[in-house]
Formats: sequence, structure tokens, C-alpha cells
Amino acid sequence: MENKEFFAALSDLVKEKGISREAFITTLENALASAYKKQFDGGAEVAVSLDAERGTIEFRATRYVVEEVEDKDKEISLEDAQELNPAYQVGDTIVTNFIPKDFGRIAAQTAKQVILQKLHEAERDNTFSEFSDKEGELMEGVIRKIDDRNVYVELGDKKIEGVMPPQDRVPTEKYNLGDTLKVFVKRVKNNGRNSQIVVSRTAQGLVKKLFEEQVPEIAQGVVEIKEIAREPGHRTKMAIVSTDARVDAVGACVGNRGARVNAVVQELGGEKIDIITWSEDPLAFIYKALSPATVLSVTAKGEKSAIAIVPDDKLSLAIGRDGQNARLAARLTGWKIDVKSASSPEAQEILAQIEAEADEGEE
Repeated sequence: MENKEFFAALSDLVKEKGISREAFITTLENALASAYKKQFDGGAEVAVSLDAERGTIEFRATRYVVEEVEDKDKEISLEDAQELNPAYQVGDTIVTNFIPKDFGRIAAQTAKQVILQKLHEAERDNTFSEFSDKEGELMEGVIRKIDDRNVYVELGDKKIEGVMPPQDRVPTEKYNLGDTLKVFVKRVKNNGRNSQIVVSRTAQGLVKKLFEEQVPEIAQGVVEIKEIAREPGHRTKMAIVSTDARVDAVGACVGNRGARVNAVVQELGGEKIDIITWSEDPLAFIYKALSPATVLSVTAKGEKSAIAIVPDDKLSLAIGRDGQNARLAARLTGWKIDVKSASSPEAQEILAQIEAEADEGEE
């Protein structure tokens, strides 16, 4: 069955939309075979072959040679088979080409469905391929849908949908239709119908990318963000270091009159941010990580465990509300930190030991 106009149109479509011709033809062959079987209530075992070079569509029916026919659509008796060819034996298969009657409308409808499906898949794949390098990036989006579970954000010029699941939403933020917000592209996965772009407002990467936007020294690599510990909506601690002795890392991140850090705080809905100078010395790092509290001493106690001593009137500040400050400091440094007031017996013992060691050193 020739249909050169169909194949010419198919060729143009494949070229225009960037669809794989082989994949398209295979899908269409399977769809036409399936449509035939549905129209003829199961029918014979039918395969469809499309030859784009010759511009032909061939239907082939397969029947099995048997002693006694139970399914006339799929089987043929040995006697009838040998009338076609005396060489046929029981168990052989007979493949015949045929042109289905009154199948034109079904074929056209099926081809249309497959074309639409392939166009949708191609557009989706092309869009996702464009987004594949956006993973780990910051993007601006508009909230287009909210359901009981997820917030859906329209991203980029292609207006592709990103999904923000519950764990990636900030508890203190309210999300409304039409809101514009910046999101961190957490994951891009393209596997057919389950393709998905997951975006986040809770990821540490969001804070990092926001500072990259505001602080040229970070974008240029002069200031490096070493660690981030965050409790979204409440507080973030960020450890930074300058690769150039002439550049003050903290000053660069804070900006003139706090302009840079305040811009990030505003985007995060008022989340507090502690900017700390990173240190290779873990004990010195802990000193700074407990900011804004004053720390008198930090002593190692076992593997990756330390005791930090603070003035009595700074104990609550060092620990923070519900332990938040100490908890974030521990996450930032990777050490377990036991915060003690200077008047506690354990702290008194440590301070006395430090003083004695200092006296010995002076001698």
C-alpha cells in the first residue's frame, strides 16, 4: 500500500521537530498493528512495516499450521496450508501480506495520535535537555499551581514546570499563585513520562547561589564558600575564606552598609545569616562558628568532640533558642560541641588547666 505523500510529510516533520525517524516509524508501526487488532477484535497476529524509502506500508499476518484449527484468525489447518504449498508441515508459520479493508480512517486517526505523542515527547525531551545543565543552578520562577502536596513553579522562557515538594518548602514561607521567587534547581531527571524538575527553597545551594549573585568576589573565586549549615526560614551559618590576602572575605559578603547580605536575607524572607571565617584549625573554627557568642576557650575532647566555654551571661546566646546556634555550629564544623558556662565545675577545671599551662610556658 503506497502512500508517498504521507512519508513526505513525515520526513518534513522529522526534520522540523528534530524527532528520530527510526523511533517514530517503530512507534507508528506498533500503533497501527495495535489499532488493527482492536478494530478486528483481536484478529490475526499482525505486524506492520513502513518503508520510508519506497513510501509503502505493508501489513503482514502470521498464522500457524496445526492439525486442528481452534482459532481461525491465527491458525490454518495442515490440509489448507499444503494447498498453498505442499512443503508446509505442522508447526510451520505462514506469513502473508494483505491490505486491510476499511482501515483508512483508523490508520489516519492512529497516525495523528502517534504524531501528536511524538511531538509532545520531542518537545519535552528537547526542553529537558536544555535544562540538564541547570541542575545546581538558581532560577527565577512563577508559582502556577498549588495542590495538597506540591507547589508548581513555571521556569524560564520555555515555561517548563518545576515541582517543589514539601521537604523543599520553607516552613515560615507562604506560597501564593502568581508569586515570583528564586529557586534552586535540585534535580533534573528525564525518563519518559516521569520526567521531572525538582526545585527547592530549603537547599543550602540556594544560599550559596544567592551570595554568588550578590558578591562578585565569590563568583570570581576570590572568596570561597567552604561550608553552609542551615535551618530554613530561621538561621544559616556560612563559612568563607579568601584566596587573596588583600580581600576581606567577610567584608566582601556583608557589603557596604550590609547591602549584599541584606539582599540575601530579604530573598530568604528574613532568615538570619552568620558569616564566619573558615579555619583549617578545627578548634579555631569552632570559636568562630559559635558566633555571635563570645567564646573563652575550646578544648578537644575525644574524636571530633570539643568543649566550648563561654561567659555565664553568653551561655543562652551560644546555645541559641532550642539549641539552634550550637546545633548549626556543630553541623558547620562537623564536630560535636558541648557548650559550658565559665562557672560550671567542668569549665573551671579546664580553665585552671589552661592557666597552669600558660604559667609553665612563661617560665
